[in-house]
Amino acid sequence: MQTSEHLKTVMNELLQTTALIADDEAEQLVNGIISSKKVFVTGAGRSGLMGKSFAMRMMHMGIDAYVIGETVTSTFTQDDLLIIGSGSGETKSLIPIAQKAKELGGKVGVVTISPDSTLGKLADFIVKLPGAPKDQEQNSYQTVQPMASLFEQTLLLFYDALILRFMEKKELDTHTMYGKHANLE
Repeated sequence: MQTSEHLKTVMNELLQTTALIADDEAEQLVNGIISSKKVFVTGAGRSGLMGKSFAMRMMHMGIDAYVIGETVTSTFTQDDLLIIGSGSGETKSLIPIAQKAKELGGKVGVVTISPDSTLGKLADFIVKLPGAPKDQEQNSYQTVQPMASLFEQTLLLFYDALILRFMEKKELDTHTMYGKHANLE
């Protein structure tokens, strides 16, 4: 099979995921972002990379957003929201971060395949995304892509869709956001 055919397969899988995301769950997360003083994002591996891109876009919108583990990450308080992207919801390095956020009185949002997971049970907001776990042993969603690729790709697109919804609610446009884009490049 040619690369273009593989790309069509990936795109078709992504198209199928959009109808499986609950709008009410997404709306609760957007409202959680709006009502928070600061927003913190984390995830492990590729999910973490998707979270970093989300934090960057939030910064462009004027949201006080941080990535857990970066040297410029601020203090988390009871007025803040932690958003975790984790397909399994069982990532060992992320569970203590969620627990600490709860201890500090803040809110936790989890975007996951597994709402009944440890992270899901700690969450104030849960958004279930379709996809397969990286081990694919308990795969209820059929995908030809390896490991958790479909979840990670859907996560990036979902985060971008949240940005669009936030822009609608706050009446922001690309030109306004571009004013916060890095200019020392």
